[in-house]
Amino acid sequence: MSILFSSGRIGTLRLRNRLVMTAMHLGFCPEGEVTDQLVEFYRVRARGGVGLIVIGGCGIDRIGSAPGMTQIDDDRFIPGLRRLVDAVHMEGAKIVPQLYQAGRYAHSAWTDQPPVAPSPVASKLTGETPVELTEESIADIINSFANAAKRAQAAGFDGVEILASAGYLISQFLSPLTNKRTDRYGGELQSRMTFGLEVVAAVREAVGEDYPIIVRVAGNDFIPGSHTNTESRAFCQALEEAGVNAINVTGGWHETRVPQITMNVPPGAFVYLAHGIKQAVSIPVIGCNRINNLDVAEEILWEGKADFIGMARPLIADPELPNKAMNGQFDTIRPCIGCNQGCFDNIMARKPVRCLVNAEAGRETELAFSLSTKWDNAGGENKPAAADRVLVVGAGPAGMEFARVAAARGQRVTIWEECEQPGGQLALAAAPPGRADFLYFGTYLANACEELGVEIRYGVRANTENIISAVEEGNFDKVVIATGARPITPSIPIAPGAAVVQAWDVLAGRSKTGQKVVIIGGGAVGVETALLLARAGALDNETLRFLMLHRAEQEGELYRLLTDGSKDITILEMVKGIGRDIGVSTRWTLLADLRRHRVKCLDKTTVLEVNREGVFVENEGNEKVIPADTVVFAAGSCSQNELYKSLQDKIADLRMIGDAVKPRKVLDAVHEAYTNALKL
Repeated sequence: MSILFSSGRIGTLRLRNRLVMTAMHLGFCPEGEVTDQLVEFYRVRARGGVGLIVIGGCGIDRIGSAPGMTQIDDDRFIPGLRRLVDAVHMEGAKIVPQLYQAGRYAHSAWTDQPPVAPSPVASKLTGETPVELTEESIADIINSFANAAKRAQAAGFDGVEILASAGYLISQFLSPLTNKRTDRYGGELQSRMTFGLEVVAAVREAVGEDYPIIVRVAGNDFIPGSHTNTESRAFCQALEEAGVNAINVTGGWHETRVPQITMNVPPGAFVYLAHGIKQAVSIPVIGCNRINNLDVAEEILWEGKADFIGMARPLIADPELPNKAMNGQFDTIRPCIGCNQGCFDNIMARKPVRCLVNAEAGRETELAFSLSTKWDNAGGENKPAAADRVLVVGAGPAGMEFARVAAARGQRVTIWEECEQPGGQLALAAAPPGRADFLYFGTYLANACEELGVEIRYGVRANTENIISAVEEGNFDKVVIATGARPITPSIPIAPGAAVVQAWDVLAGRSKTGQKVVIIGGGAVGVETALLLARAGALDNETLRFLMLHRAEQEGELYRLLTDGSKDITILEMVKGIGRDIGVSTRWTLLADLRRHRVKCLDKTTVLEVNREGVFVENEGNEKVIPADTVVFAAGSCSQNELYKSLQDKIADLRMIGDAVKPRKVLDAVHEAYTNALKL
């Protein structure tokens, strides 16, 4: 029996299940007005079966808002918000806005005003020092929260969520690090709670006793000297006494050095925070952060760690996730892999959200159909043509995505794959520690292709002759080349007898390395190869658990054993910076791991020669030899497109996609494949 799909209640609000789509900045509202893009994005997710949708943040004023955010600070926004609410209600879901004020996290470049906060403590996130709020200004902001809640009620929302987490304004009042006030809003914890509790009281007075109020809290700030779960529990108890109907528990602040949502965070890792708060309150608790596995979600509910499950990115990846799960179609769920390439990296670059695994996300209004629903015959130029027989060469992510979309549109598709398994470079991307989720996407694509009748023939080496022959025999009408890329061997003098291998071969387990390893190339592949090798000889997770349970070693010694591998690793990079091609929301975590494992990193370093002793380099005018018994090339890749070139002018309908066109990130290759398949 599934608890996840049983109905639940938050105050007077009854939900059809216990799945909550938590707020996530999307960048779909450049002028603050609700757009068609936002409406259709959430309409599709509501149709997919989620119980409650939280949209936001929704700016309660301009000084604490952000670009591309939905605004709720003026009555003129009510009609658009009502249109969004109606669309979600038509599909059977409930919806609330998240009331947002960023405080010291706001950017003056966008608001044209200096940010405000309880105290003038500089923000590490923005680099700006906020203006200290006067008591009069505090009262104005509290009033803005209340007025925003009244607008939400007028627009037909089913309740409101107040943002008191992640280091935003209410968090700043709560924390002793950012609240240095000596008036009634500062001092001891009880006094630092005053602002948040007054916001709740004002909102409650504005909307009445029966209107549901949720508060989003940090279960632990994960900032040294700031709140732990102990202080968060006390605040949540006070919130319950103030009349809040549910607590939505997330992890730390945006400034934390503890990864919160990256791929290396274990699924459900921070639910213990929600559990701690649930033990302290009697109102419903929503558990969040990196819950992208429905088995984990069910286990959380069965074990009583939370009453509802919050997820955002998994519903960007597959809006039909709830319906598919309810129908037992688990193999058809498109997985969120926590890569952040299209969501958080885009938002931090002030671009609208996209999704690596779902090329339709954010494009619901422009696409004539959705592969998760039936074909829309009003699709205009995107209507599927008569079924063609399509040969796709290569079962990497681009090849399989093309095949999946083409088959869903009624084409008859065959894939020829030289290897004995699908996925292409996804297997390499999944090899480093904490990156295994990439494999889930490959599995999904292979399952989807099989379900749609795509024939994948493994162990078939495509060449000019057998492709031309297959086309001439009438087996195929169209040919799509998705042969990917291959690693580059840099033009560096290599002395005879030097042990040189490619990073791809190390990641694939085809090549071993010695104890002293030099990696030439400090991009993503070089960094991830270094982290894979750094784990060699270090304590494994099961042994760590055993030693901790039995208190066999001191904490410091356990940490040393966990991070001290058996290899001496150096990364060399010619230009300034290591890992520059890694997304901004993930890069810092990988660089921190390099430091923990004592991987040496040298940028602005030119390799002059590789010989038996090691690598001869020049760094800032100094020449030296870095000893190595294995040198690993991670110098990038080049397109593998010779087959395409040999077929040009010989095949009437010939296309090329993915890295065969140009090496790039998986997201770009997948999106290109999706778009090309629409043009069949």
